[in-house]
Amino acid sequence: MNQHLKQLIDLSKVDKEIDAFEPQIEEANYNYEAALAKTKSIESDIENLTNEIRDEEVKKQKNNLHLAELSKKLEDNSRKSSEVKTEREMKSLQLEEEIAKEQVAFANEEIERLERIIENKKEQVEAAKASLAGLQANLESVKAEVDKKLEVINKDRQEVFVAKEKLLGTINQKGLAFYQKIRRWAKNSTVVPVEEQACMGCHMRLSDKIYADVIRADEIVTCPHCGRIIHVEINEE
Repeated sequence: MNQHLKQLIDLSKVDKEIDAFEPQIEEANYNYEAALAKTKSIESDIENLTNEIRDEEVKKQKNNLHLAELSKKLEDNSRKSSEVKTEREMKSLQLEEEIAKEQVAFANEEIERLERIIENKKEQVEAAKASLAGLQANLESVKAEVDKKLEVINKDRQEVFVAKEKLLGTINQKGLAFYQKIRRWAKNSTVVPVEEQACMGCHMRLSDKIYADVIRADEIVTCPHCGRIIHVEINEE
């Protein structure tokens, strides 16, 4: 087999090994990122609930102020009733008192409703905080496990990088430039085998002449259909 072709085949295998580390890293990080996302989601829920509680407290405070105003008004009406001189004034005063009492009842009901809402939201906050504490405790162990996996992966990857650098030092620069040009679009299918007289990159059948050239492997041959570097596996030769 042509030495330059063999080098490009070896380089393509090394590049595939390097690219294969990315999904391993993603997989290792997945559990930690999922736990972290869940933690941030609960933190956001707690913040939203806290803001909602604050809003309900403001509404409750407004109702309490309104209730105080109504109570003062009823006290004033009670005092004025002793000073009423005409029936018309009495009826007007009684109407004001009835309206004020209705408003008092409504304000009390609204305050009770708001208190139930506030209590319910506070319970949700406490439950969320308990869940968050558990997740944060687990997050540390997940992070430690992920770091351990990444350490092994990065060690293996570094060894492959060293092997690639060593290989690059022996490859013909013209052939390397040709390989890199194809790799820009073909990625890990830059160098592909030929099986049953078909390119395994595009799966198109090769002519007898091209196939014979590939089998001889005297030089680098590219697929006439897709442009990938093609070869026959050594054990098939």
